[in-house]
Amino acid sequence: MIVCYAAGDGLGHLTRLRSVLHTLRPDGPVTVVTDSPFAADPRVAGGWHVVETAPAPAPDEVIVDAFPAGLKGDLTRFPPGTRVTHLARLLRWDAYRPLFPADPPRFDRTFVLEPLEPAHDAYLREVSDEVSPLVLIDPPSEPIDVDGWLIVHSGPDLETLELVAYAQDMAAAERVCPPMTLVSPRRPKGLPPGITHLDVYPAYTPGPNVERIITAAGFNAVRQYAPWRGRHRMLPFPRSLDDQFARAARAKREA
Repeated sequence: MIVCYAAGDGLGHLTRLRSVLHTLRPDGPVTVVTDSPFAADPRVAGGWHVVETAPAPAPDEVIVDAFPAGLKGDLTRFPPGTRVTHLARLLRWDAYRPLFPADPPRFDRTFVLEPLEPAHDAYLREVSDEVSPLVLIDPPSEPIDVDGWLIVHSGPDLETLELVAYAQDMAAAERVCPPMTLVSPRRPKGLPPGITHLDVYPAYTPGPNVERIITAAGFNAVRQYAPWRGRHRMLPFPRSLDDQFARAARAKREA
């Protein structure tokens, strides 16, 4: 049995885990520990056994997403004989490090999914037998072929509406009036007239008629839309432990 810790109430951890499991193709049933409401969607978590607390039997392998000691520092060292894998992405390390328990997990292997802060990287090399980059391969998906501009966000609603306003401001500044489609799990209250809403998942392959893509600067959006960087615009949002501003700045430098 493989147990995956995907802490957080958003969609991002589950989307990343889908890509990781598709890339690594582990052998055995998968149990995902998460309290995200998006795990109830079979498009997201189909084929997984989803629980909110860790199962009692010792798993063959544990996969810890993003937070090396759990979201709140709630993970400690796992029993001997359990293979432990960590999926490392950018964190606000100074904010996260004080949450660590006295006996944090050690890792047989850590996969680095994007560049990390130096202190974060150094810590993982201390507690991991092996550290290596991993290029993720997403599961196949149908393209979202809509005309004009595509806005993609899973919420909360206030952020989604801010992204829509950002897109409208860009269009006004450029003196264009493209059709706009919002892809989001729910239609936010107050969505301006004329904005089409679609509930589509996954949503990372734009069709040929998509002229521009507008997202936040979360890990999945920046990575998955990298092939269309020339059409992609990002509006980073503040997060307690993720640094969307640093990620967006790095993507701009590398464009």
